[in-house]
Amino acid sequence: MKKNLFFLVLISSAIGLNAQDRSEIKMYKTFGGARFEMDTLVLSPKQVLQVLKTEPLAYEKFKKAKANYDAADVLGFTGGVLIGFPLGTMVAGGNPEWGMAVAGGVLVLGSLSFTSIFRSHAFEAIELYNGKSARIKTRFQFYGTGGRLVVRF
Repeated sequence: MKKNLFFLVLISSAIGLNAQDRSEIKMYKTFGGARFEMDTLVLSPKQVLQVLKTEPLAYEKFKKAKANYDAADVLGFTGGVLIGFPLGTMVAGGNPEWGMAVAGGVLVLGSLSFTSIFRSHAFEAIELYNGKSARIKTRFQFYGTGGRLVVRF
């Protein structure tokens, strides 16, 4: 009887230790994207992708998120350059090409939509990795003079 109780305690503690081997990844939304932390380390999206390799579904979801992150970076940088040239020309006393600045602004706005898509995919991937259910999401939206409840599966 004592032998069985000993093995039961041993197995339950081993299961508990095994569940604690994998640290949770925490995601904090920021204006420019998201910040990821695991224990006390701050992770880049590339590092998060490496950590998520152990969970195939979360890995695939985060790969989509990373593609949107890369597109947002390219669009944001290009838009910033296109905005910067006319401003630099204006400061130098020349005749700025404001059409370039407008095009740059459009690219920066486009990068914001890619950033939003990145955050939503990344959040779902992190929830999958951490073992939380990401199946049903509810959100209340206002429009015009009313509102609606949106349920996503």
